[in-house]
Amino acid sequence: MEIRKVQISGGSSYIVSLPKNWIKQTKIQKNDPVGLIVQRDGTLLVTPNIKGEKIQKVKEFEVSTSTDQTYLLRCIIGAYIAGYDTIRIWAHARLPPFVLGLVRDFTSNAVGQEVVEETETAIVIKDLLNPSEMPFDNTLKRMSVIVKGMHEDAVTALKTGDRALAEDVISRDTDIDRLHWLIARQNNLIVSDLNLSRRMNISIGTAEEYFMISRIIERIADHSTRIAYNVIELIGKTENSKISGDIEKASAYALNIFHSSMHAFNTNDLVKANDTILMVKKLEEMCKTISTHALKYESQVAIFIVHISDSIHRIGDYSADICEVIINHLIGEEEQYD
Repeated sequence: MEIRKVQISGGSSYIVSLPKNWIKQTKIQKNDPVGLIVQRDGTLLVTPNIKGEKIQKVKEFEVSTSTDQTYLLRCIIGAYIAGYDTIRIWAHARLPPFVLGLVRDFTSNAVGQEVVEETETAIVIKDLLNPSEMPFDNTLKRMSVIVKGMHEDAVTALKTGDRALAEDVISRDTDIDRLHWLIARQNNLIVSDLNLSRRMNISIGTAEEYFMISRIIERIADHSTRIAYNVIELIGKTENSKISGDIEKASAYALNIFHSSMHAFNTNDLVKANDTILMVKKLEEMCKTISTHALKYESQVAIFIVHISDSIHRIGDYSADICEVIINHLIGEEEQYD
């Protein structure tokens, strides 16, 4: 941190000199205007970008026939989440055949990503989405609706022996992943661009809260998917049994905890968030009962039942985690306004 003294000019103007290295780096000339943005914590942001225009970021990846496909896909996803506007994949010779398929998979799963240029040696992916057109709260609400449906359908598949329904639950996990990637990307964009934060009317702290909650919802979706996988293994083995009824009751209670946590989030209700956390104890006892009753079945069946019970319990735990994020954020907001 550079420390500079405030000086008075003309008896009424307060002046602070700007660092020379910063002036050179940003290529500011004499009489050029700069923007001043007062932050909520009292700090002052000085920016040469007075129009609020977003700086375009480009990431390039060189590939060859020996490039690991999984590694490349992870790098592309990482560039997307990091907030790069353009991703260019190129090769010294012809692009390996696998690149085109990999890019198609990526663009179909990443919101706003489209191929805008393609040659024999390079392919360019560009972000065409305006972040302000996808508000955080709308994306989270959509995620919560999808997760609720996934969990309900996974348990229904167990009750009815519907394998196709369980498989459909598994396929919906991709929808949750793409929405979580979007929130992670927008969070990074806001952290690196305070002008975007102002345009979207959302603070960095609130964006981080949304990201943390989306990550928890994504994990809840993983457990709903895990339930569906185990349901497929149990189809034809537990229909009309008492344990199916116990699983259904525990599942409904877990969803009740999740719904309560999201309601606390949407209403900024500190008390409800705390009360929701207390609900997890009852769910823990319900899941213990299921795991105990599972021992009456043969070992292979019992294992799948215990896995389902564990996932239902974890959904309750993750819902409590959402409430903890809410409490921490609301207390932090109170401190800023004290």
